[in-house]
Amino acid sequence: MAGKRERYPAELKKHLVELVRGGRRPGSLAREYKPSEQTIRNWVKQADLDEGRRGDGLRTEVRAELQRLKRDNRRLRVERDILRRAAAWFAGRAGDQRDQG
Repeated sequence: MAGKRERYPAELKKHLVELVRGGRRPGSLAREYKPSEQTIRNWVKQADLDEGRRGDGLRTEVRAELQRLKRDNRRLRVERDILRRAAAWFAGRAGDQRDQG
């Protein structure tokens, strides 16, 4: 079972991104601060995407919208399956009542 990921404050993320852009290495920042080197690299990449500095990924707002749509899609599939089963159940009951009537 995967554990919950720790959330870092937005201010820390922004500060570390600025330090990397200013010439500091993610590895040295990882030793000084708590986030891992790869986490810091990911933050820099996401900041670059959000600011239009690179175009090889999704911006934060697009990623959030995609997650919302996937969540809605899962919910709608569950609702559809429930309605399908209910319709089949009611169709079976209507057939039983016609046979008795």
